Amino acid sequence: MQKLILTQFVVLLFGTLFAWSNFGWELYNWIKDKACTTGCAVGVNPFLTPCFYGAVFFTVAFILSAIILKNIKQL
Repeated sequence: MQKLILTQFVVLLFGTLFAWSNFGWELYNWIKDKACTTGCAVGVNPFLTPCFYGAVFFTVAFILSAIILKNIKQL
C-alpha cells in the first residue's frame, strides 16, 4: 500500500508542476497581451480558465496525498 501511495504522490507532484507551469505561461501571455499558442483561451482572464481550476485541484490533491504519505510513514 505504501508503494501505491508513493506513486500517487509522485504523479500528483508532476501533475501539479505541469498544471502551474501551464497556468503561469497563460498568465504571462495574458499580461503581455500576446496570443496564446498553447490552446489557452485568447484574451480571457487566466484566473477564469480551466487551467487555473485544474492547477488548484491538483494542488489540493497533492497536499492531501502528502498528508496521507506522512501518516503512513509514521505507522
